[in-house]
Amino acid sequence: MKSRRREETPAEMQIAPMADIGFLLLCFFIVSAKPPRHEADIGMTLPGSVSDQVSVDLPEEVRVAIHPDGAVEVNDAILGEPADQELRVLRETLQRFRESADNNHTQSLVTLDAANQTTHQRIVDVLNACARARIKGVTLNSDDETEEAE
Repeated sequence: MKSRRREETPAEMQIAPMADIGFLLLCFFIVSAKPPRHEADIGMTLPGSVSDQVSVDLPEEVRVAIHPDGAVEVNDAILGEPADQELRVLRETLQRFRESADNNHTQSLVTLDAANQTTHQRIVDVLNACARARIKGVTLNSDDETEEAE
């Protein structure tokens, strides 16, 4: 017995109608799609932000005076009592000054005026407060220089 083999013809697939359908679907989706609204098109203003066009007049430096008894004074306001080694109020004030200077793209400078009778520990306490506030521009001023200016 001989088995009959059929001669199989290779299957053919027409590509042209599939390409036409793909092109029509592509055109349909392009026409029916809406362009997305970008975030830049949405107008918004954030609270507390200052535009770059508005210039804010800030003091170029803060003068911190240390009295002989250990009191710390900034702009005629006592911000540190003699017994206060943490100087939290001074540190918070210096942090706000640094942040406002950073927002205004200027360097935050602190000039430290210490009386001759001030203890070294109190000067170190004020320098530590400046370091915690991340202020790098600290200048020490002596009483001799201020007396010569007067």
